[in-house]
Amino acid sequence: MEALLLNGGDTQLHARNGDYLPARGLGGWWSVFRIETVKLWEIGGAIAITTLCQFGMNSVTDMFVGHLGNIDLSSVSIALTVLGTFSFGFMLGMGSALETLCGQAFGARQVHMLGVYMQRSWIILLVSGCLFLLPIYMFATPILKLLGQDDDIADLAGNFAIKTIPTIFSLAINFPTQKFLQAQRKVNVLAAIAFSSLILHTGLLFLFILVLGWGTTGAAVAFDITSWGVAVAQVVYVIHWCSEGWTGFSWSAFKDIWAFVRLSLASAVMLCLEIWYIMSVIILTGHLDNPVIAVGSLAICMNVNGWENMLFIAISAAISVRVSNELGLGHPRAAKYSVYVTVFQSLLIGILCMILIMVAKNQFALLFTSSTVMQQAVAQLAYLLGFTMILNSIQPVISGTGLSGVAIGGGWQALVAYINLACYYIFGLPLGYFLGYKANLGVQVTLLLNT
Repeated sequence: MEALLLNGGDTQLHARNGDYLPARGLGGWWSVFRIETVKLWEIGGAIAITTLCQFGMNSVTDMFVGHLGNIDLSSVSIALTVLGTFSFGFMLGMGSALETLCGQAFGARQVHMLGVYMQRSWIILLVSGCLFLLPIYMFATPILKLLGQDDDIADLAGNFAIKTIPTIFSLAINFPTQKFLQAQRKVNVLAAIAFSSLILHTGLLFLFILVLGWGTTGAAVAFDITSWGVAVAQVVYVIHWCSEGWTGFSWSAFKDIWAFVRLSLASAVMLCLEIWYIMSVIILTGHLDNPVIAVGSLAICMNVNGWENMLFIAISAAISVRVSNELGLGHPRAAKYSVYVTVFQSLLIGILCMILIMVAKNQFALLFTSSTVMQQAVAQLAYLLGFTMILNSIQPVISGTGLSGVAIGGGWQALVAYINLACYYIFGLPLGYFLGYKANLGVQVTLLLNT
């Protein structure tokens, strides 16, 4: 494969090894910027749609539930952010082992093994859901109370969690199937399914909450139906339109399963260590004065910030692929230029998001709540939220989430893990506890910790 170098003006030059030659002048840099932008969004566009729509299910749920009352918003936010994020991260981490194996099998032209690996991952994730996640959901209320959450919030959050237990097992089907399709670069299919599921979820929430008046129960039922709708749609596509990778159900899925379990657990633990930090931030907020308003206002800000984060997760996945591919081809300058372009674009997106938040600081909370008190609490956090959006525009792209990013594409997983964990647990949480409780800075600190 040969990379283009545009070395000033409109002159096109090819390096002998396919790498870029040094870019000179504004014309050369503009050409590099244009080429790398196309390559970045060819990979990241479909991933962005998928991640945004997946996050949108949580966000739209909060929007509908928030208009039922402050306690409803805080409780459902706790269930989705603490319990839902933990189960999502655990299953995603367990399923990420499949990404490595499927990618290797596809590259080695052993396409028939993709279906076997996927079935093996289904088995492992279904068992893991029963052993590790089901007890947490069943005893969510006493667990949350033990962690010091307000009784009203813990009771409703636990009730909501029990009603969303079917979602756990939909993820056990969803993630392996998703990795199966990604390995074959069928990302457009995943984007179409994710977008359709968001439309379906919004319609179900409108029907169950606003028309039928089922309240938080309606939100839970909508969540279960949509989650399983995504899983079923993916499996149907695999069975009927992936004839090379899918050769039918096989007993081979049960062979060498323990080695697969070890690889899956290692990936899950790494991702969960990062997710537990986010959970800890929410738990700390529940200990503040007036926890209903504190948790609710933080949930709204993290919802808004989450939309930006999903976009940068997609960008980090795309740049991870670009960097690893170019380094594998022996193109270090192409890898470096792709990083420059991606970081610059990410910073521009972060600045744009900050400006939008500043302009709409008194209005955006209306999407989530009708409470004037809650809206005022969110408006007070708007400036800090905008600052957070700028900081979060660079970090996910450079170090990623533990599963993607420039550093991951360069093979620096261990270094990233140590840096992230040190920032989260040695620096972040102790500082947050001191500023939040000893210095009485309150919920502002917990939002800042999210950066």
